[in-house]
Amino acid sequence: MSSLTESILKAQRLVKDATPEVSGRLTKVNGLTLEAVGVSVPLGGHCRIQTLNGEVDAEVVGFENDKIFLMPTDQVDGIVPRGRVTTSSRGQKLPLSLELLGRVIDPSGTPLDGLGPIEADPGATHKTKPINPLSRRPIKSSIDVGVKAINGILTVGQGQRMGLFAGSGVGKSVLLGMMTKGTTADVVVVGLIGERGREVKEFIDEILGEEGRQRAVVVAAPADMAPIRRLKGCETATQVAEYFRDQGLNVLLLIDSITRYAQAQREIALAIGEPPATKGYPASVFAKLPALVERAGNGGEGQGSITAFYTVLSEGDDLQDPIADASRAILDGHIVLSRDLADAGHYPAIDVTKSISRVMPQVTSQQHMQMALKFKKYLSAYEQNKDLISIGAYASGSNPVVDKAIQLKPVIDAYLQQTMSEIYPYDQSLMQLQALTNEMP
Repeated sequence: MSSLTESILKAQRLVKDATPEVSGRLTKVNGLTLEAVGVSVPLGGHCRIQTLNGEVDAEVVGFENDKIFLMPTDQVDGIVPRGRVTTSSRGQKLPLSLELLGRVIDPSGTPLDGLGPIEADPGATHKTKPINPLSRRPIKSSIDVGVKAINGILTVGQGQRMGLFAGSGVGKSVLLGMMTKGTTADVVVVGLIGERGREVKEFIDEILGEEGRQRAVVVAAPADMAPIRRLKGCETATQVAEYFRDQGLNVLLLIDSITRYAQAQREIALAIGEPPATKGYPASVFAKLPALVERAGNGGEGQGSITAFYTVLSEGDDLQDPIADASRAILDGHIVLSRDLADAGHYPAIDVTKSISRVMPQVTSQQHMQMALKFKKYLSAYEQNKDLISIGAYASGSNPVVDKAIQLKPVIDAYLQQTMSEIYPYDQSLMQLQALTNEMP
């Protein structure tokens, strides 16, 4: 190294060391947000806040004139009036690499499983640009999820985005675990967003299991995390899936749930003063949902795919909930889980008559489609006359289709039911469906 170069580097270090740290002061605590002046930080940037218990990290979520709005990334104590706020260069990048397989991380990429640090891939892309819609490969092939009700009646295409609509306690987490173990995807990325901390460990140990965990990455953001962290959890899971897609792998992305993502954004937006628009949800919530969902799907040439399932919590089993309604409009299909079926011990509690896969005609044969439509025809005929049948008011011989539906109802139910430990490959699901529909005129 020449003496001139050494002099330049030394001068740069001196200037850097002499540069005073930009700092400001807290002026107000308003609910979940902190207001500060004296610092200029872009949206999404980070600051350090001095408290009685040390410094804590906070993210900039908004500003007004010279005032910025901060939201701590963790629960904080010891905040004092006019507390010191300093700019932070914190921009921790996710440790994107193949070493993520089998690991459990938090929204910032920190391991939660105690298995040591994760070595990052130096060539990983951390800021993924939206894919040109004309560059995406069309959905032409199906993906096996190991659940015969979905494989046979609601076939999912590779690169499809599906919604899993359910109330609380009807078996959505178990269904996600079944798909994790039964899918033919190369990698499974699971985002547990806003779940109870107890359920996170139960999902990993009991539902996912050791076998399912080998090719899975779990991103956990429990309900006790700050809303900014829960929001980041969904985006982290999606970014991890994008990394594996860019490696040419087919990824199954499971987000449980996108409703918690929307609720986290609602908390942040309302805290900084954004007015509510629809049933308490600000407009920014409905802008973020499609921005997140559109990151999934098939990649371009040389890339893999992201087949995504987003669980949507239907408050009070109301499918017209604003988030449920918005999600149904931007997804490629929806699977509805019925509380009545769950109460009757019918698992997975998939209500086939209310569910649809919009790309199924593109990824199945004409014969498969005809079998699925015939199956739905007889199941729907029974459901429409269920009340009359249950009270004995239906007269046998009134309708040949209903007569046959009553006769086949036990076989139909048997096809739709599956235990948590069972896996039905795509071909086997199709063979059983064919055997069943051969009995239908």
